[in-house]
Amino acid sequence: MSDRIDVAVIGSGPAGLSAAINAKIRNKSVIVFGYENLSNKLVKAPKINNYLGFYDISGEELKEKFKNHIEAMEIAITKERINAVYAMGEYFTLMVNEKMYEAKTVIIASGMEFTKPLKGEEEFLGRGVGYCATCDAPLYRGKTVTIIGHNREAEEEANYVSELAAKVYYVPMYETNYELNSNIDIIKDKPIEIVGEDMVNKIVLKSTEIDTDGVFVLKDSVSPDQLVPGLEIENGHIKVDRSMKTNIQGCFAAGDCVGIPYQYMKAVGEGQVAALSAVSYISSNHL
Repeated sequence: MSDRIDVAVIGSGPAGLSAAINAKIRNKSVIVFGYENLSNKLVKAPKINNYLGFYDISGEELKEKFKNHIEAMEIAITKERINAVYAMGEYFTLMVNEKMYEAKTVIIASGMEFTKPLKGEEEFLGRGVGYCATCDAPLYRGKTVTIIGHNREAEEEANYVSELAAKVYYVPMYETNYELNSNIDIIKDKPIEIVGEDMVNKIVLKSTEIDTDGVFVLKDSVSPDQLVPGLEIENGHIKVDRSMKTNIQGCFAAGDCVGIPYQYMKAVGEGQVAALSAVSYISSNHL
């Protein structure tokens, strides 16, 4: 099928961008799913001294160099959140809200999710807890929804939900001037536990409780084993070999999500290896 993308990269940090440029150099079609500022972790770094050739550089400055590099190679960032990846045999289906993409190979470079799940979050997943508000919003038409937002992108999802739900509470995990619809209540408090019986009916915060029909936890990244069903995880990281291959044929991984050390240079090297392995997989399987 000619319109299948050769290499789909999930993540726009150093590992993902390195994978993308190396696949592009090998004349493969590439799509990168990520963020406008590329990597929230990178832009927060005050000084980086161990990145070869860029001594005493700030994360923001390094991000700009990354941006210039991918723009020069005509690689764009697709600012959409992948909710699920399904291995279909000779290709993968990547689900984004109401649409989907098809790719011959997938490289996961989604970083590490450092926020631990809330008590009750995993237990009620699919029973009132979700990670994509825009996907599941229609289920909450006329109901009460609570959104725990870890980044600015969550505000857009909250605004969309507020057009369908009867009531939306927004619990921000960051400080900024929030761009939220006027009918959304902002609750600045720490979430402690999601509770319910068969379905979610309440979220407990440090100083209050909210009766709610649903809770969306909108983080920078979804844990890889929830993203890709059947993906093998070892010690909280994606299990890969030296070629950055996972246990799923055609699926590779690189960067923080495959293990320590959480270093930019290590991520860049792994991104390159993952891309070359993906290219080799495509040619050896005549895809």
